[in-house]
Amino acid sequence: MINNYYLFEEGQQIGPFSHYELMDKGVEPGTLILSPISDNWQSAADLPEFYEYFESRSIYAPTTYNLANFWWRLLAYIIDYILMIILIVAMGTLIGVTSRFSGFTIDLEHQGEAKLDLIIGLVTIFYNAGFEAAELQGSIGKIICKLKVVNAGGRRISFATALGRNFAKILSSLMCGLGFFNIFWNKQRQGWHDVIAKTYVIKRS
Repeated sequence: MINNYYLFEEGQQIGPFSHYELMDKGVEPGTLILSPISDNWQSAADLPEFYEYFESRSIYAPTTYNLANFWWRLLAYIIDYILMIILIVAMGTLIGVTSRFSGFTIDLEHQGEAKLDLIIGLVTIFYNAGFEAAELQGSIGKIICKLKVVNAGGRRISFATALGRNFAKILSSLMCGLGFFNIFWNKQRQGWHDVIAKTYVIKRS
């Protein structure tokens, strides 16, 4: 039978089960399963027939097949960067128009470049963290590129984890961005900030 699946629980093989019976049992991404077309035990997250089931539960377990590569993540960053520039220009324009009609002025030139960079940096960090901890699980750039930030279990991360992940990007940016280039040779395609926060970026099919 094509639906002869077996589970490995408490050191024992149990079954057989059909594909639907396993879903009714609430199988988890890390559950070891022996499928009818394989001789090796595999995690449920690695079996294509369970992808739709896990997505319906908002679970996107990181696997060899869905980890986002450096180029998709770079594209998402570029989109977010452009959006941030547009937002900053819009805010500057709004402040200028408000100042002109109200007589209240904010002299940005005397605020100090370092202070402005700090403000922009904090806005960017909280922007990314807010989106990553929300149901969208990623910034606007990531949403457009069909990317999601998840934990090891494939679930949404907390705001505290998202905040720590984005502050850790400061470390990834050191030494000419070496921490970001780590995505190229890391088996889990993680940047240093991902390793620190124990997060993964996956690409939806």
